[in-house]
Amino acid sequence: MKPSNFVTTDWLAEHLNDADVSLIDASWYLPTMNRDGKAEYQAGHISGAVHFDIDAVADTSSSLPHMLPNPGDFAARVGAMGVSDSDHIVIYDGAGLFAAPRVWWTFRVMGAARVSILEGGAPRWRAEDRAWTNDATTKPAKSFTPHFKASEVADLALVKTALQTKRAQIVDARPAARFRGEAPEPRPGLASGHMPGSFNVQFADIVAEGRLMSRDAIVAAFEKAGVNLAEPIITSCGSGVSAAILALALESIGHPVEALYDGSWAEWGARADCEVVTG
Repeated sequence: MKPSNFVTTDWLAEHLNDADVSLIDASWYLPTMNRDGKAEYQAGHISGAVHFDIDAVADTSSSLPHMLPNPGDFAARVGAMGVSDSDHIVIYDGAGLFAAPRVWWTFRVMGAARVSILEGGAPRWRAEDRAWTNDATTKPAKSFTPHFKASEVADLALVKTALQTKRAQIVDARPAARFRGEAPEPRPGLASGHMPGSFNVQFADIVAEGRLMSRDAIVAAFEKAGVNLAEPIITSCGSGVSAAILALALESIGHPVEALYDGSWAEWGARADCEVVTG
């Protein structure tokens, strides 16, 4: 049976030492957030967690940030971390719910069947005074067999086609001021604005205190933005991280996304052949 997309702190405390549970600290932050996920992990993490660095477990040959690696490279990296595709993979981050959905989506796309996010993340775990350590986690290597779901990863050509034909809606998770072109992008060299015909559901409107908001609140946020929840959706954002929050939220209300645009605005906003609109 496929587990829930979330597990509680009570559940994790009970199953923390299970042989088939792989616990992953996915902490990662935007440069403007002035936090370092790797340094925070080294300073303290949930006992037994390994750190997943989305900038390292990535296609490092690409000029775009933390693009998905090829399945073979991914399998080698996570297998060396002690993670198997048959494990129940539980992911958390230091913000509560920010980078963990990206890693949740990554494992899912790579074919892992049991992937969950710790509800409330590290902030809730620590507030409940649960097991915490700064000791390095070392785990024996395991075998991860990937089953890559290529159709769930949108590239530039697919996004352009979707916008032109309206076959799928592009929903952008960036803050509204960036979407409208009123605030600069955190990465240099990118245009300000959005894709023509795209919709904006900023991820902050569906997350509170490290948790997804209620089903009604999520539905209301998408409907307020003009998104038709009966039609296909491709999510996007600045670099493919908060787009996964939208994907997680949509799955939680029974509307799984068609795909996530991996390059997101880091790709679109850097190209002269991609139209940008403001307002």
